[in-house]
Amino acid sequence: DPRLEGWPLMSSPFPTTFIIGTYIYFVTSLGPKLMENKKPFELRQIMMFYNFSVVALSLYMTYEFLMSGWATGYSFRCDIVDYSRSPTALRMVRTCWLYFFSKFIELLDTIFFVLRKKNNQVTFLHVFHHSIMPWTWWFGVKFAAGGLGTFHALLNCIVHVVMYTYYGICSLGPAYHKYLWWKKYMTTIQLVQFIMITVHIGQIYIMDDCPYQYPIFMFIIWLYGSMFLVLFLHFWYHAYTKGQRLPKVAKNGISKDQ
Repeated sequence: DPRLEGWPLMSSPFPTTFIIGTYIYFVTSLGPKLMENKKPFELRQIMMFYNFSVVALSLYMTYEFLMSGWATGYSFRCDIVDYSRSPTALRMVRTCWLYFFSKFIELLDTIFFVLRKKNNQVTFLHVFHHSIMPWTWWFGVKFAAGGLGTFHALLNCIVHVVMYTYYGICSLGPAYHKYLWWKKYMTTIQLVQFIMITVHIGQIYIMDDCPYQYPIFMFIIWLYGSMFLVLFLHFWYHAYTKGQRLPKVAKNGISKDQ
């Protein structure tokens, strides 16, 4: 897309790949080794600022996705990419790039786990999710900034408003933990998100004639939605059905390690 000429990180996929590779190495190997003989960092104030900042950013991106298409003309069916330089089309390009960049900000989630020595929370699902999103979204922004391929980003922003509000309240301290009884429902919200993504993008296979410019992205998004639906169902089963992640001390629904 020539409209992205000169934009940060958009010249090639290699800077994004390098950042993700460094992130994976740090959170799975280097970070835990560096922290092995050190006390966990106390990051409550930093995390409080970070979490509520991500809430604000997610709210802003939700609004921008809505105003650049999803509430101003998209049909929720065959919505193709507008490659013009109209104000609405350019607004969508800016929103897509901001969403892509926000995935790098969210890598701090795992960095905080490592610095706080919460290595049990650095799971395959967590690291894979945080790694695959910025990498695939580089291609999405570069070639198809808009259209039906951005529906999952809109949903993800809405879900992140809920998730990071939870994390933000949690970081306020034990006095606020009584307000976090809805922890279990966050996984349900994420499952609903992936079901909606899979159903929405699956329409491409039953629509007679949809001239979406990059059909390969539709398959990738469908595969992504289906794969994470399975992974989160697996997490749900082990976390709540088998009880492997039930709180150790649960008068108010919050575990010791929150």
